[in-house]
Amino acid sequence: MPVFSMSKAIYIIMLLVTFSTAAQATEFKVTNAKISKIGNGYILDAAIKYPLTPRVEEAIANGVPITFIQDLEIIRDPALPSSDWLGVNWFNDYLEKTLWTSQLHYELRYHALTQQFILHSIDTKQQRNFPSLFSALTALGKINKLSLPPEHMTDTSTLLLRIRSGLDLYALPTPMRPGALISSKWDLTSQWKTVRWP
Repeated sequence: MPVFSMSKAIYIIMLLVTFSTAAQATEFKVTNAKISKIGNGYILDAAIKYPLTPRVEEAIANGVPITFIQDLEIIRDPALPSSDWLGVNWFNDYLEKTLWTSQLHYELRYHALTQQFILHSIDTKQQRNFPSLFSALTALGKINKLSLPPEHMTDTSTLLLRIRSGLDLYALPTPMRPGALISSKWDLTSQWKTVRWP
């Protein structure tokens, strides 16, 4: 009996590991992010991988517009030593956390008549066409020379930038929304990627 119980426990653990690995395989991932100094300011370059589940790919193929969100935030980390840690503002700096947040929104849809994948920036209104889903997702995953707000750059010694990406399920057509909100096949949000200032 103990041997059977042990075998059963090992089997359950293997199943959990398999499901965990499968979940990770269909999760967005920020694979690279770097902050660079340009003149008096700073820019962000980043790369994001967008593996999609068959359910999301099917929706795109059927012409459903899918909205992707890229979340950015700048935080002041109290754990990092500040260049002004003995100054008059040391207590406020210690308490302050999130300094700036931003969201970039992109809509991806398939146009059956032209057989093109259309990537539309909701924020800038710019639009690009691609011959394949792969090429559209590759372009979506490239953040190039994104300017960061200068008003928080007076002391970068304690600053951290965090970035993640996911789907805006609330932008889906109303009939699809309830099912997507409770389905793991639509929950593809990446983990936060943290970047230090150079």
